Amino acid sequence: MWEAIRRWFDPREVRSVGSRPDYRFSLANERTFLAWLRTGLALIAGGLAAAQFLPSLPVAHLREVIAIALLLLGGAVAVRAVDHWARTERAIRLGEELPASRFPAVLALSVALGALLLVVAVLARALG
Repeated sequence: MWEAIRRWFDPREVRSVGSRPDYRFSLANERTFLAWLRTGLALIAGGLAAAQFLPSLPVAHLREVIAIALLLLGGAVAVRAVDHWARTERAIRLGEELPASRFPAVLALSVALGALLLVVAVLARALG
């Protein structure tokens, strides 16, 4: 684990393996990284907004649970983004298959589940 984290902060480590790829692939990898980072920032902003602007919900502390879940999910997306960038850049330089990831599916299901729970909370408040 520490080896992977060290690679994130040492660009010489990434450049020391394999051969120099076509720069377009590296730039595409970086754009993907930045898109994931924007997603993480949006989730964090949503968590802060939920904590500050959501009214009290019918379930005790539901607002806080939503805010914390969004904040944690945003942090996880940011960490995953840098890890995936480093693994992908290494694979590109070595001419290997790009690393597969279940994270996009997990993130999509988490967001969908959160939205479903919010719909239930809004309906409970409206009907009760």
